[in-house]
Amino acid sequence: MNSLWAVMAATLVKDIRLEWRSKDALNSMLFFSLLVVVIFVFSFDPLAEESRHIVGGLVWVAFLFAAVVALNQTWARELRNQVLDAYRVSPAPANALFLAKAVGNFIFVSVLEALMTPLFVIFYNLRVLGPAWQLIPVAVFGTWALVVNGTFFAAMSLRTRNRELMLPLLLFPISIPAVIAMVAATTSILTGEDSAHFYIVLLLTYDVVFTTACLALFEKILHAE
Repeated sequence: MNSLWAVMAATLVKDIRLEWRSKDALNSMLFFSLLVVVIFVFSFDPLAEESRHIVGGLVWVAFLFAAVVALNQTWARELRNQVLDAYRVSPAPANALFLAKAVGNFIFVSVLEALMTPLFVIFYNLRVLGPAWQLIPVAVFGTWALVVNGTFFAAMSLRTRNRELMLPLLLFPISIPAVIAMVAATTSILTGEDSAHFYIVLLLTYDVVFTTACLALFEKILHAE
């Protein structure tokens, strides 16, 4: 157990240092999200009352597509200098590597959400009419739902010829229940018309099920040729 946490912490610190120096994933995600914000500001009237029913979906679609940019780079950097091969032959627990990558992606996407949320509030004139504190579990559970499956499928598609294309093809269909729950919960909280409790429980259940499945299967994916 100590070995698992030690390997996980070392890998996570290494990834954060690499991203801090290069800022490749964060800059790409920020650019994509800013593009979405600007385009949709001119596509409909953000001050209209009806926009409150649309923005929840817009926000999560922007974060979903932006997250794919970071997820595509998760394992690609490990191909350089045969780092991934070194992981395979090392006695380090495979789940430690997976958890480090998933937590790293969770941090990167959370930073993106923290930077972009004020812009969504300003550009779309958002006011929360429901219990605002519920946005925190929706953001945490929703972001983890995206990154845990995304990290797993990024590893699965790593050695395919078109891995940048394969990742969204694998990730988007299986993320549909989580995305629907995220959008419905966010819209319910913004409009104050319905309770978001059911969707938050659904997101938590989705996270538990898919995190368990990914941890159970990742060692086979890591050692697959």
